[in-house]
Amino acid sequence: MDTALIVGYLASLCSVCSFLPQVRKVIRTGETEAISAKMYCLTVTGFILWTAFGFMRSEWPIIVTNAACLVLSAFILIKKLRS
Repeated sequence: MDTALIVGYLASLCSVCSFLPQVRKVIRTGETEAISAKMYCLTVTGFILWTAFGFMRSEWPIIVTNAACLVLSAFILIKKLRS
């Protein structure tokens, strides 16, 4: 495996893991008051675009990372909008 791919997968792991504490907190407490809906709308849009870009370029590290982050951030946004 080449070095660039290893760096890509490590970056992916960091990106996905960065959303896990917030998701856990929202699941555990149901609390979303401190979360910005506008910021999460922008974040979800960005992940949709990055995932589309990954598919257009057939870049699996980009696809996998951004699709996972999309699911996590969309979950948070949906919880925020429902509260």
